[in-house]
Amino acid sequence: MWIYILVFFTTFFFMEFMAWFSHKYIMHGFLWSLHADHHKKDHDSWFERNDAFFIFYAVVSISFFLLWRYDIFTLGLAVGLGIFAYGWTYFLVHDIFIHQRFKWFRNANNFYAKAVRRAHKMHHKHIGKEDGECFGMLLVPFKYFKK
Repeated sequence: MWIYILVFFTTFFFMEFMAWFSHKYIMHGFLWSLHADHHKKDHDSWFERNDAFFIFYAVVSISFFLLWRYDIFTLGLAVGLGIFAYGWTYFLVHDIFIHQRFKWFRNANNFYAKAVRRAHKMHHKHIGKEDGECFGMLLVPFKYFKK
């Protein structure tokens, strides 16, 4: 039982690295065409081309569920749930709290929440694919915790 819990949390925390890596080298790299509308909206739709990245990670998560379901990979459920939990957390923090795609959590009332918003604001300061900073989501550089 402990191995499943360990794999779940390891996967969840590994996804922060994956988010940083895919954001810096894929979204701001060869798939900028999908991510650009997130930095500079060029359409009237509520959906962004950038949302394709959520779909990709959802497919990866579902794939691990299926590997577990069909007895191909015993830890597939723990990995799939870890990816899903990170995706849900990313959605809550990034899309709802920071970008207010839904008007639920409007106020940054604590130290961490304010730092997350500051770091993401610095990331969006650059509307092009070059010269970016703060590519992660949950792990915020210390300098953004200062008042």
